[in-house]
Amino acid sequence: MKTTPPQPKYWTYDLGDGWTAMAGKTDEDNDLLSFQIARQTDHWFHLSGAPGSHVLLRGPDGEDPTRELLQKAANIAAYHSKARNGGRCHVDCCLAKDVSKPPHVPAGTVTIAHSRTLRARPQLPG
Repeated sequence: MKTTPPQPKYWTYDLGDGWTAMAGKTDEDNDLLSFQIARQTDHWFHLSGAPGSHVLLRGPDGEDPTRELLQKAANIAAYHSKARNGGRCHVDCCLAKDVSKPPHVPAGTVTIAHSRTLRARPQLPG
């Protein structure tokens, strides 16, 4: 009997010009999104130092996101976090290839390298 691997549940946001943001719904979905769905060149976002969704920003092959697109994805990460009802907050951003899973840690827990921090406002695009 062949078992189907679990498929992550996530919110999807069309940011225009071929760019999409995806935000995980649960800790398990965050793991699947970050380690099965993510491409090495996707940008990855998460609220700094507090619980929240993992967010991927994916665009057309070979294109780098604009500062505006990075900001929109950071705002989505802030919205899908414990900071949703607060004001401005800090969101970590790195390439998906720089996200790793330490052994024996709970779902949704990761370490990141080569990150930068963006100031974000919890809001959805539109």
